[in-house]
Amino acid sequence: MDIVKGNPEGKTMKETTKPVDRAIVVGLDLPGAADAEEADRSLDELAELVRAAGGIVVGRMMQRKDSPDTATYVGKGKAQELKNAADSLSADLLVFDDELSGSQIRNIEEIVGRRTIDRSMLILDIFALRAASREGKLQVELAQLQYRKSRLVGMGVAMSRLGGGIGTRGPGESKLETDRRHIGRRILALKHELENVGDRRDRVRSRRRGGEALVVAVAGYTNAGKSSIVNRLCGVDLFAEDMPFATLDPTARRMALEDGREIVLVDTVGFIRKLPHHLVDAFRSTLEEVAQADVVVHVVDASDPESARHMEIVGTLLSELGAAALPRLTVFNKSDKVDLLPASARRERDTFVVSARTGEGFEALRKAIEALAPGGLVPVHLQLPYDKAGMVDWLHGHGRNIRTTYGENGIDVRGSLREDCLPDVAPYRVE
Repeated sequence: MDIVKGNPEGKTMKETTKPVDRAIVVGLDLPGAADAEEADRSLDELAELVRAAGGIVVGRMMQRKDSPDTATYVGKGKAQELKNAADSLSADLLVFDDELSGSQIRNIEEIVGRRTIDRSMLILDIFALRAASREGKLQVELAQLQYRKSRLVGMGVAMSRLGGGIGTRGPGESKLETDRRHIGRRILALKHELENVGDRRDRVRSRRRGGEALVVAVAGYTNAGKSSIVNRLCGVDLFAEDMPFATLDPTARRMALEDGREIVLVDTVGFIRKLPHHLVDAFRSTLEEVAQADVVVHVVDASDPESARHMEIVGTLLSELGAAALPRLTVFNKSDKVDLLPASARRERDTFVVSARTGEGFEALRKAIEALAPGGLVPVHLQLPYDKAGMVDWLHGHGRNIRTTYGENGIDVRGSLREDCLPDVAPYRVE
């Protein structure tokens, strides 16, 4: 057991009326892992997630086992050690790095006498804390209910908790009951509401398509700096903070080009290892923003020693979402924090090294995104016969500043049109 004494975050703790959860993080080092240090890295990440949820980590335990114990995950002896450690460290929460069954949670709590959650519950809790939009709150509640429904048998008292501590938050107001039929009805209602929200999202996507703007999904591992990249490119001020899942709801912003064209940048929720499948299922309509884009900008934290592993995880999730074949620009962010860039950050085609803090490298990135956009705008003067009046709407969708004058001989049209659309109006151009 590693013990973190005092304030492990290295920050001055202000007095508050709300108690802070003191957590012990617990993981297993199983044989056959591709990387012997992977379990330790995963536990480090779990500690960061606890911090993002508002708690502090006062201890950590890594147990070497051939396989998880079916009753207590770590074994009865280690569970007793956890109880002793929790008593000495005044810990009130245990957070396990893998999903636990309902009976495992119940057995651990009976031995240790502390609230017990797993990585999935923790991530769902962070999402409940961060969800701002109506859709985000519905998706979080759906994921929480689907997760808990599968654990009704065996969790006992753990299912009846309501409160403000880590693992007990939720966007809904109704009390969770240990009745499968009640939860099942609520799940169906949430899915119906999300279908309606999804229809509205599809209409928004259609409007984007109608304007023929290039849609760029900014994706990557959580805390890589995606929102900061969008802020730099678009000159906006999206919420950006140095912690996992600072951004939950996807946000679209327009990046204006000098020639009048526009590019839509969509800031998406970050990916992470062991992302709960319930969360992926519930957030599929949101995550599909990536698959529906024209281009993916994959943001990587160049200062993170695990950047190569994070890239693999993101690549796998993009494949699962059907976005693997999309054109992709790889952007290594936070270059100001490192002296030696990762080997994968070699300055090759479609790879860029930037710093969202200093602005370094953004000119090259901006030009690369611009080059992927549809053709530039060209001034045009057209004379349309009245039987071609339907083209006016098309011109508005493919051009800018379209002005029309209706005369005896037809419709006089002036404005700017995309260069690649000129062949469609060639018969009507006025020299």
